[in-house]
Amino acid sequence: MSGTILPLADDFSPPSREDWLALVEKTLKGETFENALVRRTADGIAIAPLYTAAPTTVRDLSPRDPVRPWDLRTAIRHPDPVRANREILQDLESGAASVLVALDPAGETGVAIGDAAGLARLLDGVLLDLAPVALDAGFLGPRAADWLGAAAKGGPEAPLAFHMDPLSAFAEAGVSPGPVESHIVSAATVGARLAGVYPKASLMLATGRVAHVAGGSDAQELAMMAAAAVTYAKALVRAGLTMDEAFGRIALGVTVDGEYFTGVAKVRAARALWARITGACGVGVPARIEARSSRRMLTRLDPWTNLIRLTAAGFAAAVGGANAIVLNAFTDALGLPTDFARRQARNTQLVLMEESHLGRVADPAGGAWYLDQLTDDLARAAWTRFQTIEAAGGLIAALASGVIANDVAASRNAAEAAVSDGRVKLLGVTVFRDAEARPVEVETAEPVAVAGPQVRLPGPDSVCPPLTPARLSVAFEEA
Repeated sequence: MSGTILPLADDFSPPSREDWLALVEKTLKGETFENALVRRTADGIAIAPLYTAAPTTVRDLSPRDPVRPWDLRTAIRHPDPVRANREILQDLESGAASVLVALDPAGETGVAIGDAAGLARLLDGVLLDLAPVALDAGFLGPRAADWLGAAAKGGPEAPLAFHMDPLSAFAEAGVSPGPVESHIVSAATVGARLAGVYPKASLMLATGRVAHVAGGSDAQELAMMAAAAVTYAKALVRAGLTMDEAFGRIALGVTVDGEYFTGVAKVRAARALWARITGACGVGVPARIEARSSRRMLTRLDPWTNLIRLTAAGFAAAVGGANAIVLNAFTDALGLPTDFARRQARNTQLVLMEESHLGRVADPAGGAWYLDQLTDDLARAAWTRFQTIEAAGGLIAALASGVIANDVAASRNAAEAAVSDGRVKLLGVTVFRDAEARPVEVETAEPVAVAGPQVRLPGPDSVCPPLTPARLSVAFEEA
């Protein structure tokens, strides 16, 4: 018998999908296969119970560092610079590889920093040539980039992430201090100047995160990301960079939530869109993706369940192949995180990285027909919406005309309706409420504000319907 293969199946004809469907329909008692077993995402993408060979998606097969397969990035937004500095050093000493620092001179949405000296004090003790520092500074972005460049003291090895992104600031606020086009030119000009000093730095962040946070679908978010990437690449080329340099200095921002299969597909679809755009421009630059967990999925009721949501989001980002991952603290819907909440945000990633070994395979989802098909469908849906944005005159025009806001509002209304009628269930909120809810602690901060530089640029303000942040659980938390 050694080495002999018995042809046990030779007497049976190969099964077909039609044969399988015929058997399935016998069990549905008159219901159609489509209605009973196929569900659809917010973008209308079908999720079937069985898949056959799927389209080959763009895959990043480059090996990942088995010790540090992705950049574990933590978010810093405590308004007090002294406290924020302590959090930065504590995170970096406790397993984080980099930090994302939100800046706001008013101290409302970030650290109250208003000049280069303040940022230098905030980063005191941070080895900028080893620990990447990313910025989230809105319209203050070009000034903050200069401050960070000064803090790094011209060290060419500093892997900085300036993350200038005036388009997201404009889309969320609904207005820009002066023409938004001027803010893009300003960011590109500063970026081109810093590019020569910091060859490893990323200059711009192209993301549709504001669309997601406002209730948009996955395809809407990816389409806005793609349109932003094209807008920023054009601006950087006009500022003097080559096409390769321009695309090579843009990072992509993607949001991941508790739906881990669609999260995996979204990160992979972002890479596919990037490859399509750069290929059309004759550029072969690989995508650099920063994935952040969704703020809209977090709940105030039973916030402990947010730990599950955040773990699923981190899993999706890691399996999808994100280069950097930022997870919220599980108490972020309630207030500023305590040391305990920050430790949970770090340790969730450390467990996924060091104990679950999610980074040991370059593309774990590759070859899974369901995920390959979902990635392809999502990329195509996003590409169609991206073409709509470009046909409307580009991202600025699409924002100003309300094309994007109306599209996002329709998705948000549909999502809220699905939660209201029970089709979508929120753990700890609409189902399985904890009758004896355990309270969680959050930090309180004294009002802090400093004088900041003028961000207004000459010319009339640009306006658009704002993409206002929304959380799906709000209506039930207030009931």
